[in-house]
Amino acid sequence: MITLVIASYHYGHLAAHCIESILAQSKRPQRIIFVDDGAFDCHHLPALSPEIEYILREKNLGTVENFQNILMQVDTEYVMFLGADNWLRADTIELLSDSQSDIVTYDIVVTGELKNEILERVPHQTLNYQGDFYWDRQGLHHGSMMYRTSIGKKIGYAVSNHHAIHSQEDWNLWDKMIELGASVSSIKEGLLYYRRHRENYLKYSDEINQLSNARDNLSTVQEPELLEI
Repeated sequence: MITLVIASYHYGHLAAHCIESILAQSKRPQRIIFVDDGAFDCHHLPALSPEIEYILREKNLGTVENFQNILMQVDTEYVMFLGADNWLRADTIELLSDSQSDIVTYDIVVTGELKNEILERVPHQTLNYQGDFYWDRQGLHHGSMMYRTSIGKKIGYAVSNHHAIHSQEDWNLWDKMIELGASVSSIKEGLLYYRRHRENYLKYSDEINQLSNARDNLSTVQEPELLEI
């Protein structure tokens, strides 16, 4: 049994596409919860898709507190979080339902207007794929992994030290679950369509600039001259 949480913050213009991809699954999750973290741009959605649960917050809690609050409301064996700007392949939940591991990961297709940004953010980790980029995540973390709810609740969402700019709360969850000995399996399929667009490009612009500056600094370091003998 899986609960799928769709999380939105300033993604109201994209969220209907995400919701449709879940309602069109060959096997639907037991619960679908949509949460808008105080951006006030999703009030049109309940009329479009009344069959899912909505939490439209009156104030912004921030990613960590928002995710933790929702996690504690989940009562199914498994849970996964999906950004409202992304979408899933139509057989994702059916494939995930066959797993008995504590954590299940799967590959990502990076798409969208600003998909080329991923080449700067994670250089040499993607391959060209049908006009987009294929990101292999076999046995590796990503934010929309499915995980066993009981273990997730023991750990909870918290700020990770992996990145100074962003909370990367899902990294903290992944690291702590691995430390507890959680089993991991992976599906060798591109099930998550990870949309890179103007709103989330701004989220990572500082990080990208830091990476670019670091590479520029390395390129300006001159190699010592070799003396001819």
